[in-house]
Amino acid sequence: MDYQHKAIEEKWQKFWADNHTFRVDNTSEKPKYYILDMFPYPSGAGLHVGHPLGYIASDIFARYKRLKGFNVLHPMGYDSFGLPAEQYAIQTGQHPAVTTAANIERYREQLDNIGFSFDWEREVRTSDPAFYKWTQWIFTQLFDAWYNKANDRAEPIATLIAHVETNGSNGLLAVSDEDTAIFTAAQWASFSEEQQQRELLKYRLAYLRESTVNWCPALGTVLANDEVVNGVSERGGYPVVQKKMMQWSMRITAYAERLLNGLDTVDWPDPLVEMQRNWIGKSIGASVRFTVPSLGDDQYIEVFTTRVDTIYGVNALVLAPENELVNQLTTPGQRAEVDAYVAQTKKKSELDRMADVKAVSGAFTGCYVVHPLTAKTIPIWIADYVLAGYGTGAVMAVPSGDQRDYLFSTHFGLPIIPISDAQQLDGQADATKEGRYINSGIINGLTYLEAVDVLVAELESIGAGKATINYRMRDAIFGRQRYWGEPVPVYFKDGLPQLIEEGELPLILPEVDKYLPTESGEPPLGRAKGWKYRDTFEYELSTMPGWAGSSWYWYRYMDAHNAGEFASREAVNYWKAVDLYIGGSEHATGHLLYSRFWNKFLKDMGYVPEEEPFKKLINQGMIQGRSNFVYRVLDAEGKGTNTFVSHGLKDQYATVALHVDVNIVSNDTLDLDSFRQFRPDFVDADFILENGKYHCGHEVEKMSKSKYNVVNPDDIIEQYGADTLRMYEMFLGPLEQSKPWNTNGIEGVYKFLRKLWRLFHDGQGNFSVSDESSSKAELKALHKIIKKVEEDIERFSFNTSVSAFMICVNELTDLKCNKRGILHDLCIVLHPYAPHITEELWTLLGNEPGKLSYATYPAFNPDYLVESEFAYPISVNGKMRMNLPLSLSLEPADVEQAVLANEDVQRYLEGKSIRKVIVVKGRIVNIVV
Repeated sequence: MDYQHKAIEEKWQKFWADNHTFRVDNTSEKPKYYILDMFPYPSGAGLHVGHPLGYIASDIFARYKRLKGFNVLHPMGYDSFGLPAEQYAIQTGQHPAVTTAANIERYREQLDNIGFSFDWEREVRTSDPAFYKWTQWIFTQLFDAWYNKANDRAEPIATLIAHVETNGSNGLLAVSDEDTAIFTAAQWASFSEEQQQRELLKYRLAYLRESTVNWCPALGTVLANDEVVNGVSERGGYPVVQKKMMQWSMRITAYAERLLNGLDTVDWPDPLVEMQRNWIGKSIGASVRFTVPSLGDDQYIEVFTTRVDTIYGVNALVLAPENELVNQLTTPGQRAEVDAYVAQTKKKSELDRMADVKAVSGAFTGCYVVHPLTAKTIPIWIADYVLAGYGTGAVMAVPSGDQRDYLFSTHFGLPIIPISDAQQLDGQADATKEGRYINSGIINGLTYLEAVDVLVAELESIGAGKATINYRMRDAIFGRQRYWGEPVPVYFKDGLPQLIEEGELPLILPEVDKYLPTESGEPPLGRAKGWKYRDTFEYELSTMPGWAGSSWYWYRYMDAHNAGEFASREAVNYWKAVDLYIGGSEHATGHLLYSRFWNKFLKDMGYVPEEEPFKKLINQGMIQGRSNFVYRVLDAEGKGTNTFVSHGLKDQYATVALHVDVNIVSNDTLDLDSFRQFRPDFVDADFILENGKYHCGHEVEKMSKSKYNVVNPDDIIEQYGADTLRMYEMFLGPLEQSKPWNTNGIEGVYKFLRKLWRLFHDGQGNFSVSDESSSKAELKALHKIIKKVEEDIERFSFNTSVSAFMICVNELTDLKCNKRGILHDLCIVLHPYAPHITEELWTLLGNEPGKLSYATYPAFNPDYLVESEFAYPISVNGKMRMNLPLSLSLEPADVEQAVLANEDVQRYLEGKSIRKVIVVKGRIVNIVV
């Protein structure tokens, strides 16, 4: 019987499902290992061959770890809230839940066809109320918590209340809003309930306040910074503007230092770690207050600077256009110009403003501040290179110390004030961090570090500044004005947010008649009829953002059906953290940062034992498409004809290249009949062929439907099988690198599996193995692959293992090996890569069906790789004549004797007298006659 991949794979996929082969318990005497993939959003298009790359790699590692004696948790689920389903619902009226369920069914079918060893009994879906009940519960915990800087951890809000009831705000070290009040215990007691709740909102880790957000009118929602690209929404390409609105936020900035320090404890790719470091953006410097006389003697603008030593070079204060002081500061004469500039800035995203370093723009407010050390008046400008959310939303412009300040100053003709009035000592020409400052006020003659200390002390003494640490990262916006997301478990009483009772969770997403905002501009949830808390109070109408459910989902896999907890203490303490996480680097400053934040919070509150959720992380590369092209001949006027010329002849004609569906191209040869059916206007196409064939051009591009280069894994599996697909995706190149898909090369992997099959069968296709003892050569081939695969998998070098398997099978084929002992162990070693064919062969060898997944990985014996003989090259007068295998145990004299006694060697000597024999042991024998 020949290798029948389809029947074999259907058989074993059904067996695994029926027998719950990959079900895993939360207790075991084996060591645990938790392997996780970044779960997919189930789109309507289904999977293409690029999507399973990381899943295949994680599955190989999971199967390998089982063979090495580990209790492996390897789950899968779906990040099933998202904009695409809602956009489809808006267009068609179809409920997003219906679309999502259909898409998940399609994904599950495709994933099953590839033969993954997921424990499907732990599947999660973020849109399932049984799941998002706990997302809502975590939100309530965040709302009811504050960050105690004295203990460097989050604590229940009740501990803050206890403090202020006894001490007021005195001694309260908390992460909070800038405008928190100073009060005594008596004053706190005199506050109304409403006043107390408003003040507590300034401390809560989940809070509501007016924020500047990325607003996308076309999508009708707020977007996170990582969802905006070049001023438009990442999904759909719609314009995004800056807008102020009441918005839920998460106080992730409270964890900035711990998020930075945690990066030193994880095994993550260096580029990803650096992206997070830069995103958090720790800066050590000083805050400086510049008074604003026009607003009153006690009114000031505070700036943050990392170079307080440059304070004598300040020529302007520059505010973010959205700074709340701009309106008060703008004089009547500057009103029109300022208002126009503010409106213009709203059309730019913050990322665009940060990136566009050479564009210079701004507007003068007409107002001035007073320099705290020189008492000079300094003009106040606004410019879009200053961001409201970074620092204080204001900077001191020092053109002699900063390139962007210099460009701004020269563009608007502002004076360039030198940091020092003369050259520095020590031969320095500019005021940098080397040398000493002279004629620069109180820092005359000081080094940089001395100057900083003196300036900060002086500013503190006059109440105009202090040393401080700032972070680039801002608090995370936690709301979407959309329908398809988790409802926020909050209602409003007297305009203040209140949590619903824990026993009332989950707050189920209500039905609405349309998935658009209401006519009055409220989010879609405003359409829900009679949707009120206890029929009285208004619910929050925003839903949670897409990152909410994905910020904790790995814990739900540990205990997926627990109705009383997000996961039991026993399960969490057993699995602890994810040992291996595989996914894309595009999530570096979104999902991965938010997940670390939520994990640290849950640890602070005593719910989980680990500070970091993901010990090791691998970013898989992208599988790119291999596009094919046909060449349409143009007429004399440059218009396309219905004639197409083959690639090798195209330079003889005027042509235009058109993408063609790669699925009607085989080895770059076009299927002419299929092409005529490809588009209606091609039905009468004519072809100029090469040797009777039409050869297409090709190019590597991103896999996209618009380029007709999307390859469906179902088609590959139908033709070649899932084991071929799995091995070929690994064979394409290193896991972390991007590489092009080329269906033309898959045939070689398929032939390899057929060759493997034949090792177990005779020439007539009958199963035939021998119980004879294995030869040294056979054992050498086996133990080379045992060692190679173990080393490769441990370092995630899967592509080199595939090559090694091919070499091994070729060697065993040449040896005509059908020894049971060899083939038994070969099945185990190959199993992680090609689980279906190895399950079948394992069973044919007489083993119990289904037990291969939990077999023991063969032990490598280095003795089998020690060479016992060597094929000596035999040269006569320096000319190579033959190879003669001899034992490596022979001494040179014995080697000489054996060589000269050989009949073939004697024929080359032709009876001549031997003058000398040179023997280099284990290298060569040279006979001189």
